[in-house]
Amino acid sequence: FHVPSAWVAFLAFFVTCIASIAFLRTGKATWDRLAAGSAEIGVLFVTLVLVTGPLWAKPVWNVYWSWDARLTTSLILWLIYIAYLMVRHYTADPERGARFAAVFGIIGFLDVPIVYMSIRWWRTLHPAPVMGGGGGLAPEMFRTLMAGILAFTVLYITLLVLSYRISTLQQKLQAIKHSS
Repeated sequence: FHVPSAWVAFLAFFVTCIASIAFLRTGKATWDRLAAGSAEIGVLFVTLVLVTGPLWAKPVWNVYWSWDARLTTSLILWLIYIAYLMVRHYTADPERGARFAAVFGIIGFLDVPIVYMSIRWWRTLHPAPVMGGGGGLAPEMFRTLMAGILAFTVLYITLLVLSYRISTLQQKLQAIKHSS
């Protein structure tokens, strides 16, 4: 669960960033709904990362949490996108909240490569990268990892489609309420 959750969180925040850029350029609510849904799902998956990591770390490192670079930058990523959601929902003017959130979504994504590269840049408790120049995995473990990443990616896409449909229906309902 841990690595596939991280992969999906990174993917979700990438989609949020791209959709936020498109929203700021075009002003179309479609992009805003996509960005918001992806951010919500990204927060869910990065929360899973922050929960499953310490559960795995305690028996291996004899500590639930250490303030090493990977953990700290992951927590910062979570806080950035929690702030994204708060800005969206607690700004009095929804249009203004959407624009502020879009800026958070773009700037917040800058932390994703920092989280990813942290084990290469700084000394951490995390093991060396498994793919792309590190420890390597047994073929069975590699297939299991890829199956997990595929399954979680499909879950992300499914949740994003459902979230987008729900937000579209909510917007239509709001338009009906305002017209009557």
